[in-house]
Amino acid sequence: MRLFQLGLFVLLAYLQYLLWFGHNGVEDYTRLSKAVESHQQTNQQLSKRNKLLEADIQDLKLDLEGVEERARLELGMIKPDEVFYRVLPSKQKESK
Repeated sequence: MRLFQLGLFVLLAYLQYLLWFGHNGVEDYTRLSKAVESHQQTNQQLSKRNKLLEADIQDLKLDLEGVEERARLELGMIKPDEVFYRVLPSKQKESK
């Protein structure tokens, strides 16, 4: 009877070891849970970025004003009959 109880105890200890430290145990579960959470956050950020890019694409496809705005801001282009004024900040005199 003692040998049977000892065998059950050893089996219980072995199963507990597998549960906590073995393959697919609690340690692996917590590590994978953190990885999944990190990937979900990354996916949310990329999804927001994709929505903004999609909106930009739709603006450029449908409206000529979007193309004109980009040409003005990014390339510094002006229309043929426009006058361009560039205002520079004034330099303050240094007092000695």
